[in-house]
Amino acid sequence: MKIVQFESERRAGVGYLEEGRVIDFSRAAAMTASLLPSGADVPPWVFKHVQDLVDGGIFDLLTFRMVRAFIEAHGFQEELAIEDARLVAPLPRPPKIIALGLNYAAHARETGKEPPKEPIFFMKAPTAVIGPGQPVVIPRGVGRVDPEIELALIIGKRGRNIARRKAADHIAGYTIMNDVTARDMQSRDMAASRPWFLSKSFDTFAPMGPCITLPDEIGEPAHLGLTLRVNGEVRQQSNTRDLIFGIPELIHRLSRYITLEPGDVIATGTPSGIAPIQPGDVMEAEIESIGVLRNPVVAGK
Repeated sequence: MKIVQFESERRAGVGYLEEGRVIDFSRAAAMTASLLPSGADVPPWVFKHVQDLVDGGIFDLLTFRMVRAFIEAHGFQEELAIEDARLVAPLPRPPKIIALGLNYAAHARETGKEPPKEPIFFMKAPTAVIGPGQPVVIPRGVGRVDPEIELALIIGKRGRNIARRKAADHIAGYTIMNDVTARDMQSRDMAASRPWFLSKSFDTFAPMGPCITLPDEIGEPAHLGLTLRVNGEVRQQSNTRDLIFGIPELIHRLSRYITLEPGDVIATGTPSGIAPIQPGDVMEAEIESIGVLRNPVVAGK
């Protein structure tokens, strides 16, 4: 299933995609709870945001299947369809955004470096997140800015010292992140042995979406095709099978030192093909089994 955060003229909430339409999961869950016996031990069914589900420990396949079965059994698909839904970032302010540098060998080499022997982790500010269709704003005078398509995973269960074989138990789902980077600033920081944080964290530099695909549609290991287009021209194209450090390894290594919490986002790195964008461009980041994340580029002040 593909889970979305939506807004419309009538309401906002959590939905899922069904034959190209958004079905209002938030409303359906409340309807489901109203039919349960009084005093039944049920999860908190009143929510408007994906993060509410994640924090409540009920962002899982069982929850979505149960509510979907209720909708189908009662023929509520048409009543719950949101025809004017506008998708927004599924997690507009994740607790942490942890990203990977140089996690594809070809990308490492195009930057003049050898593939790393240890994962290179860095952080992006949660305030950088925007959703589908929202513009990436390039401040004047910042120099070169590059988009970077990445498969991102959402942590669904708190954990520390997570074994590789247990890593999948902690994944709520997968989405697309465009790790937009102020490249000139990053290069200066790297030359001076400074962190990359600022060049990765400008407001609007973390487009995310358009949905969260649940793990049942992805599988493990996740072998997914990635393509980044700018104005229809392919810039990046690869497959997550080429990751140097795979998803179970990343979760294992991170959780040895920091606690992973529900809603944390791990962006797994970008393939080769980085190139600059300019105001007026339109980016399309597409990952197999997830969808297409489109964002225009505009000039800032």
